[in-house]
Amino acid sequence: MSIYATLWALQFPRFGEFHIGCEWVTVIAQGVPAHVGTEVPDPYSPFLPALPNSVAVDLRAVVFVIKGAAKGTIRSAQEYSAPLLVLTGVEYASVTFSDLHARLCDALRGDRQRLVAEVVRRDGSSELIFENEPVADIVTPQRLNE
Repeated sequence: MSIYATLWALQFPRFGEFHIGCEWVTVIAQGVPAHVGTEVPDPYSPFLPALPNSVAVDLRAVVFVIKGAAKGTIRSAQEYSAPLLVLTGVEYASVTFSDLHARLCDALRGDRQRLVAEVVRRDGSSELIFENEPVADIVTPQRLNE
């Protein structure tokens, strides 16, 4: 039996940045009910927020994963091996959607540079511009009379 209950699933850009033609993945919010781990000792304390200060809205934690993420580690068959983000029930209850979206996109991006622009040319081709790349070397403005 799983300790998780699926709260919702949403599509996100695979690497946390929307652009034309980006790949999409399903991010699933897995809620851990407040009663999970109340036994002593708590078998889930190595990978879930500690009780009781983490509980809000009947949730101990919310674990965000990409659909199909592997579950089961040496520590526990219930632990996701690579969650995107783990929030306490208190954090989940108080986070705005905008902040949650940004945190999930940051987690999906990982250590990749942030996308700052996408240039779409007249011929329909496009080029992505990332942080720390010299824009002048990538985009050359055209004069109107050319």
